[in-house]
Amino acid sequence: MWSGRKLGSSGGWFLRVLGPGGCNTKAARPLISSAVYVKNQLSWTLQIKPGVFNEYRTIWFKSYRTIFSCLNRIKSFRYPCARLYSTSQTTVDSGEVKTFLALAHKWWDEQGVYAPLHSMNDLRVPFIRDNLLKTIPNHQPGKPLLGMKILDVGCGGGLLTEPLGRLGASVIGIDPVDENIKTAQCHKSFDPVLDKRIEYRVCSLEEIVEETAETFDAVVASEVVEHVIDLETFLQCCCQVLKPGGSLFITTINKTQLSYALGIVFSEQIAGIVPKGTHTWEKFVSPETLESILESNGLSVQTVVGMLYNPFSGYWHWSENTSLNYAAHAVKSRVQEHPTSAEFVLKGETEELQANACTNPAVHEELKK
Repeated sequence: MWSGRKLGSSGGWFLRVLGPGGCNTKAARPLISSAVYVKNQLSWTLQIKPGVFNEYRTIWFKSYRTIFSCLNRIKSFRYPCARLYSTSQTTVDSGEVKTFLALAHKWWDEQGVYAPLHSMNDLRVPFIRDNLLKTIPNHQPGKPLLGMKILDVGCGGGLLTEPLGRLGASVIGIDPVDENIKTAQCHKSFDPVLDKRIEYRVCSLEEIVEETAETFDAVVASEVVEHVIDLETFLQCCCQVLKPGGSLFITTINKTQLSYALGIVFSEQIAGIVPKGTHTWEKFVSPETLESILESNGLSVQTVVGMLYNPFSGYWHWSENTSLNYAAHAVKSRVQEHPTSAEFVLKGETEELQANACTNPAVHEELKK
């Protein structure tokens, strides 16, 4: 029998095992002498004494202490039918938000800290445009992406959102930093055409995933995945909002020794190309890891290509080497159409007739007719 009482202010519980009849008898020599649950540790600790159950004389225990961390597993368990996202499970890193908040007013300074991102548009805009045009049989000159809906995740000040809007696409740019969106809104307002094609929202991806499920022809996460705290959930959400056959575009930094040396030590601490603390090497992701996560979520990786930045010229160029920056394009698999009930019936009747034809000559002659 169990009995228990709560422990002081810790919020935990102390439990003990009572012998037969509810008495705490030494003759019974209980199997578990005590069990303590500490709230802050989220684990059960069972202290087990070596000995024999006198009633059965069959079980001996040699271990003195067994720790079950089952509560940690239960906390993260999800039923297979449950969604893998929620508004409480954010992929946004609050530390990253503070970093970008301090730089929100510098997005459109082409000679400032975001100069490499301005220059990167020379590669990433054509990369997105050309791969999307493969899915469009006919496109309008000057507005090749007209009619396409694109989600720009982590849009910042709109550096990539605006060029996509100028190509004719309807673009929604989202960012968790309020000041970033204010900067983007302000800059967009100078162009009446963009004002109609682009919409900005202050939110994270997981906050809009339910309302925008299978909505977008393309999702763009450029220089974003190396800043999230839960990469798998983030990519799952990207897949959720894509239409079947839709495209996901990612540019990010590989997780290599070279990327640490050049991407953090040189770029941040020596040359000052980007502010210190902008990147965390542990968050960098290799193309192999990225591809594995994408394929497990029903996306097929079409292209992975390296990108190199020349800090002296200020220009990017494509490369076969992906050990630093790289771009990836993946396509969401199309949902297979399931046959209707009428098709099942027709198929069943046909199979039955064919089976009977093998044994019944009359049926075989009927099928010939």
